Amino acid sequence: MLFQQIFLLKKRVPAQTTAYGSSTAIISTQSWKRFFSALGSTSLVMAGILSAGMGLKSFLLPNHFIDGGATGISMLLSATLKLPLSYGLLLINIPFLLLGYRQMGGAFALKGAAAIGGLALCVAVVPYPDITPDLLLTAVFGGVFLGAGIGLAMRGGAVLDGTEILALLINRHTPLLKVSDIILLMNVFIFGAAAFVLGITQALYSILTYAAASKTLDFFLNGIEQYTGVTIISTRSDEIRQVITNSMGRGVTVYKGQSGFGKRGEHREEINIIFTVVTRLELPKLREEVKRIDSQAFLVQQSVDDAVGGMLKKRPLHD
Repeated sequence: MLFQQIFLLKKRVPAQTTAYGSSTAIISTQSWKRFFSALGSTSLVMAGILSAGMGLKSFLLPNHFIDGGATGISMLLSATLKLPLSYGLLLINIPFLLLGYRQMGGAFALKGAAAIGGLALCVAVVPYPDITPDLLLTAVFGGVFLGAGIGLAMRGGAVLDGTEILALLINRHTPLLKVSDIILLMNVFIFGAAAFVLGITQALYSILTYAAASKTLDFFLNGIEQYTGVTIISTRSDEIRQVITNSMGRGVTVYKGQSGFGKRGEHREEINIIFTVVTRLELPKLREEVKRIDSQAFLVQQSVDDAVGGMLKKRPLHD
């Protein structure tokens, strides 16, 4: 009996070891995925810091231009009080980070604090060259580098400008105002102050800098993957639906509608209306497929600010 028990015990041990080994492998794989995800996010934030530092030190600061948001306020303080910009970046952003901590959690605030602290250190330590004295080039490319830096940092889950946090929180309580509207209103006051402190010329060039930074930021957040909503009205809607779902891998919504409301009278024919959301790269292929199936199909497309869920690829900006 004792030998039989020992034999049964030996038979059970390899199975337990195998199960333990497989679970260990799963945990190890998940750990590696988390590691590479964190490494990628950190790399994006670091690249954003270096790009924003380039925009500030190589273009804007030598020509006394400013940007919008907390960075612009810091640059105004630096110009009026002779306060080092690195100190101003830290001081101005502290209230916004505290607000972000209370409303969005410690992880978000910690990432934001690390990114803003890294930008302050970069501005204080890294020796960037003075690229050009041309005012137009300074305004445009200073904005491009600064917008690219903010966009890369946001892709990595952090922020380089605390006013974005305030705009997001105001938007939650005031749905009538979009985040971009709130940021624009704040920047009106900032550039108005810049006109008194730096002069009209610098203020106008600074507005151009803000426009370039805003467009670059939008490209880095949406870019070629910007979503477009497409409405398709066709008598061969079922074939079009199958192409979108099977060939392109996108989801569709089918509405019931009626056609024939025009100058030639009302026919009230039942028809299926297809709505789908695709990226900018997929739009030409969708139009080509629809035209191939039904050259008389009616398409309406409109830009989509953001879309999540369904069969869309998720692009989280913050963890």
